[in-house]
Amino acid sequence: MKIALAQLDQTAGDVTENVDRAATAVADAATRGADLVVLPELFTVGFFAFESYARVAEGLDGQTFGRLADIAADHGVGLLAGSHVEDLEASADAGVDVPATEGLANTCVFYDRGGKRRAVYRKHHLFGYESAEARLLTAGERLSTVEFEDFTVGMSTCYDLRFPELYRRLADRGVTLVCVPSAWPFPRVEHWKTLARARAIENLTYVAATNGAAEFEDATLLGRSTVYDPWGTTLASAGDDPALVVADLDPDRIESVREEFPALRDRRD
Repeated sequence: MKIALAQLDQTAGDVTENVDRAATAVADAATRGADLVVLPELFTVGFFAFESYARVAEGLDGQTFGRLADIAADHGVGLLAGSHVEDLEASADAGVDVPATEGLANTCVFYDRGGKRRAVYRKHHLFGYESAEARLLTAGERLSTVEFEDFTVGMSTCYDLRFPELYRRLADRGVTLVCVPSAWPFPRVEHWKTLARARAIENLTYVAATNGAAEFEDATLLGRSTVYDPWGTTLASAGDDPALVVADLDPDRIESVREEFPALRDRRD
């Protein structure tokens, strides 16, 4: 399977422009033979555009989510559509099963090649340090996986990388590829590289960490979107400018690595 990570620039608060930019990246990825495209966290609004969250929030059947589904279908690719601000009440009113009936969530959606919504993940760990994210959003409670092109794909988001127990739970569900839409800022470059790589090594799985490349009033995203294999080896990576990171993933690689180094068998609860 060929995966493409779309490391996007972002315009704070401008959903239309940001989704247009994502559509161009998905089209480019499809031209390059990508089967699965992964977009960054809250690329639709810009993670640090906190004042815009309530204005752009919508239910899972809303206009922005619908356009992302259309982008997947138009290009015939699987699309982990980064994340967008979900209005949980609007989703519930539309008959979508949600963990809470009010509030906003940082929500990733996986669309298949036909644009059908196949999985939903709401960010579990909201950034602390008295951040606006923790004040404005409701944490998710459920893990989500989806079968795609001989992979069992799991999802997490940005700050989740600091909590390895979440990734162990995904491994227990048979996940062989974890996609991590993110909005990781400077100066924590070494944290970004080390944590994503560690999640791949300790769970003997592929990890595809997609970051943005954008500058906001109070922060700059550091880019460096990277695909790691089950040994923690870098298959493809970018610098801090907008880029499309493409790598080939082999589902048989998971089995061969786990046979050669069966660390997961040695776990003790």
